[in-house]
Amino acid sequence: MSKGRITIQDIANRAEVSKSTVSRVLNSPLIVQVDKRERVMATMAELGYEPNQVARSLAGGRSMTIGIVTQNIGTPFYDSVVQGVMQGLNGTGFSPIVGDAMLNQNLFLDAARTLMGRNVDGLILIAGDTPSEKIEELGEEKPTLVVAREMPDWDGANIATNNFQIGANATQTLLDHGHREIVHIAGPANHIDAIGRLAGFRHAMQQAGIEVTDDHIIHGDFHAESAAEAIETLAQRGVPYTAIFAANDLMAFGVRLALHRRQVSVPDQVSLIGVDDQPESKWMVPPLTTIRQPSKEMGQAAANAIIAMINGSEPDLPKLGGDVVLRESVRQHPS
Repeated sequence: MSKGRITIQDIANRAEVSKSTVSRVLNSPLIVQVDKRERVMATMAELGYEPNQVARSLAGGRSMTIGIVTQNIGTPFYDSVVQGVMQGLNGTGFSPIVGDAMLNQNLFLDAARTLMGRNVDGLILIAGDTPSEKIEELGEEKPTLVVAREMPDWDGANIATNNFQIGANATQTLLDHGHREIVHIAGPANHIDAIGRLAGFRHAMQQAGIEVTDDHIIHGDFHAESAAEAIETLAQRGVPYTAIFAANDLMAFGVRLALHRRQVSVPDQVSLIGVDDQPESKWMVPPLTTIRQPSKEMGQAAANAIIAMINGSEPDLPKLGGDVVLRESVRQHPS
């Protein structure tokens, strides 16, 4: 193998790591596990590999832009994360360029690649359901960070909340108020956040000794209309319930309206809890009990982390929790 033709793939093969790991050693070495980093660096030295600085960064220059791909512009939670990123970039010299995936996996990747083509210095991916191997491919080209989505099968930079714990906390709040007939209006069955929250719901109910059947779970799409339709489905099924855990605040808004139209009082007859703590939640009638997701803080942390990665420093990747915000939509069940 001649030195002039050594590639990242050659190094990956010799060091027995992935191409994306080699790329991260080159671009953001401090986020790579020490043993892997040392193995890759030793292999590069052994093969005499010298990174092409011109190809990597136009003689060390930067565009001073950060690419942001969001799952869906117009969704309050994701918009709040974007706002947090922008606040975090303010005063740093970096400017954001935002792409919208419109809830489409192919558009998500297209937007990311378009931003890469504009020579952004780093990429922040907000949620989405793009497979980890595709994200690794993006990370081979530029520092890439995923925020607002748990990525247990990816060893790259990731900032997210624990959706299992969010689901368990929401359910436990209803249990602590004496409710046992609880239904969950979940997000899409294949969405990682919805899967985690549903698992947390099942776990909390199981711990309380309460059987959960398929009748107690209805999947929506994280939007209010789907949750309103879920209330109609529950009525058709004849499922009794005294409390509802909606997978996000938007769906809780839909639940509240559908119950109002059926002349069901919240919280006198049915308690209701959501997730996110959107700004509108405290203005719902009654004010919505919810699990607060620190969306802006998540975005600000993502901005700080991507800049650290661009500069070759170790990023701070906090594990952000979800606190219960107890308002008037949950009431003690008379038992």
